[in-house]
Formats: sequence, structure tokens, C-alpha cells
Amino acid sequence: MLATVELIAYLPVLVAILMAAGFVVANIVGSAIIGPSKAGNVKGISYESGMDPIGSTKRRFNVRFYMMAMTFLVFDVEIIFLYPWAVSFTQLAPNSPEAAVFLGRICFFVGTGVAAYVYAWRKGVFRWE
Repeated sequence: MLATVELIAYLPVLVAILMAAGFVVANIVGSAIIGPSKAGNVKGISYESGMDPIGSTKRRFNVRFYMMAMTFLVFDVEIIFLYPWAVSFTQLAPNSPEAAVFLGRICFFVGTGVAAYVYAWRKGVFRWE
């Protein structure tokens, strides 16, 4: 009886696994039934960074692809670090010196991200011509 009670606690995990497996199977079967079955000239080639992979393999990519990726990473890392900061900041006393230091550090952190954004803006990273 005790083992049954302990195993029932894992029922939501089992349901989530079954739902995920059902979703995978439904997508594979659905794409096989609904999706186009006729292979064309373009369907088999790979898609590479917004450029057709036809021609020389030594062709240079525009630096804008790399600048946009780096800008995305800057903001992605900022968001990852802002969430735990916000959770721990709410646990500090509102007028304590620790809260002021904590706020100053995160303002510096966000400021560096804003500086990176302004730098990318001035370099013309966000202009796709």
C-alpha cells in the first residue's frame, strides 16, 4: 500500500511524458499525411543563414549575420541574469544599504547591455539593406 501511494506521486510525470510522446508521434504522422510528398529542386538543399547554398563553398558571409547574433546573445544573457536578480531583490529590505548596492550592480549590468545596443545601432547592425 505504501509503495502505491509513493508511485502515485509520479503520475503527473508519467502523464507529461505520454503527452510529449503523443505530440511527437502526431506531428510525424501528420506531416507525412498532410505534407507535400513531391520532392522538388529546392526541397533537398540545406538552408544556410538566409543565403542559398549554391556556388562556391568559400563565399564570405556578410558581417551583419555575426553582429546580429552577438547582439542577440548580449540581450539573451542579460535576460537570463535579470530573472534571478529580480527574485532575490524582492527578498531584501527596501531601504537597506545592501539593496542600494544590489541595485547599483544591476544598473551597471543593464547599462553595459544598453551600451552594446547603442554601439550596434551606430554601426548599422539593425539596417538590412
